[in-house]
Amino acid sequence: MDRRNFLKTAGLVSGATAASTLAAPAYAQGKRTLKMVTCWPKNFPGLGTGAQRIADNLGALTDGRITVKLYSAGELVPAYEAYDAVMNGTADLYHASEYFFVGKSKALAFFTTVPMGMTAAEFNSWIYHEGGQELWDELAAKFNIKSFACGNTGAQMGGWFNKEITSVEDLKGLKMRIPGIGGEVLRRLGGSAVSLPGGEIFQALQTGAIDATEFVGPWNDLALGFYKVAKFYYYPGFHEPSGGISLGINLDLFNDLSKADQAMLKTACLAEDNLLTTEFNARNGAALEQLVNKHHVQLKRYPQDVYDEIGRVCEEVVAEFGAEDELSGRIYQSYLKARKNVGDWLRITERPFMEGRDRILG
Repeated sequence: MDRRNFLKTAGLVSGATAASTLAAPAYAQGKRTLKMVTCWPKNFPGLGTGAQRIADNLGALTDGRITVKLYSAGELVPAYEAYDAVMNGTADLYHASEYFFVGKSKALAFFTTVPMGMTAAEFNSWIYHEGGQELWDELAAKFNIKSFACGNTGAQMGGWFNKEITSVEDLKGLKMRIPGIGGEVLRRLGGSAVSLPGGEIFQALQTGAIDATEFVGPWNDLALGFYKVAKFYYYPGFHEPSGGISLGINLDLFNDLSKADQAMLKTACLAEDNLLTTEFNARNGAALEQLVNKHHVQLKRYPQDVYDEIGRVCEEVVAEFGAEDELSGRIYQSYLKARKNVGDWLRITERPFMEGRDRILG
């Protein structure tokens, strides 16, 4: 969606609701300056630039009534304290991935990704059309937050390793940066999972504090320079078949906004969800080619027996995350239903088409 159409669409939303909201408290208070904290380095490709883009668009859509000041990871609060900051009102918005905050609720992981879970297309179908957003609202409200999907990295790579993975035994004792449910899967397989913000990974890999890392995919991994300290690049990423990015807003603040500005916020997130997701798909291919051909990275696929064992453990761990409490159980069951419903359709349409295209075009 180009910027002109983006603004036009949002303007229609605003015009339809403005007449009934002119007297709302948010308008009485005049202009607002909101603080957005992120989990990314400033202007980092995709994640950092996407955060800045939505901050800028919120200002444009509201004609300057709302100005968003962006703080990258560590500027206002540490990266993994973004959720607490918005929950408590230290900040107004966060741009992050929900699985960074599973200490609050394990079920938050379902709104980023779960191992052997849904692709970006499947995930968005769940969020927008199969009840995912309503369940997310119910969960986030427990922490005084309203969250929206705000982009997706798409399918991620398996990670960077300083040795080849030839058997499940090679995972035992492995120290790997891998957050969320994927980290618990690694622990069950005998490895050690470490959670680090993106800006701290390179040094940990360089010094040997960790033996391997996953992050996102070629576009981001190239920017962070992982190829300088690890040469084995594995795929596919069992732990993140997609990587949902979210925009969270303090719930009290969201409820205080006019209906028009609430609609603006939703519209901006919907547009950014499309823009960032497609941007990752557009950039990753060229970055991967550069990693392999220029930097001589060894691209490797997980051995089938290793991947099968990882998948078996994944299903066990995801089920446990879905059993934390009653709400987690409903989220888990809804997620499974959507994965089957949408996945069954894509299995007879997109998958065989792409297999056939590959056979013909190579």
